[in-house]
Amino acid sequence: MAGVMNCQNSPSAMILLPRLTKQVMRRAHPDELGMDLRLLMALSFVGDHDGEPQQELVDALCMDAKNVVLLLNELEDTGYVVRRRDPEDRRRHRVQITEAGREALGRAREGMDAIENEVLQALDAEQRATLLNLLARALQGVEHIADEGEHPSLATASS
Repeated sequence: MAGVMNCQNSPSAMILLPRLTKQVMRRAHPDELGMDLRLLMALSFVGDHDGEPQQELVDALCMDAKNVVLLLNELEDTGYVVRRRDPEDRRRHRVQITEAGREALGRAREGMDAIENEVLQALDAEQRATLLNLLARALQGVEHIADEGEHPSLATASS
């Protein structure tokens, strides 16, 4: 990390975040998490947004709808989620996490905690809490903008 701090021109947070993400991705093995990281990301979103329309997952993961359907098929096959028709709009599906999905998410979080400890080892507990708070606030802010339709590229790229 000293190399980052010694740079004459400090890198943007938007450059550092993907680099840090790649460190997480290198360490996130299905054997330790109980599932592939892409499935964990989808299941985690569904756990936090239980019963939301499938399209919300497409937006949040910034993925093509066809690929999200494939993810949901895998999660449904494992019994972690169920898709149901929206009673208000039969063309839309709502995604719900199952009890088995919640249990799997809990087990995977244990593995993610170990990865987080390794990746964020240079930060103390207070700094980690601050980082989590700031990342959550930034995500909520951009999700709010996308939900409001204030920025068309965000509305189609994220949720």
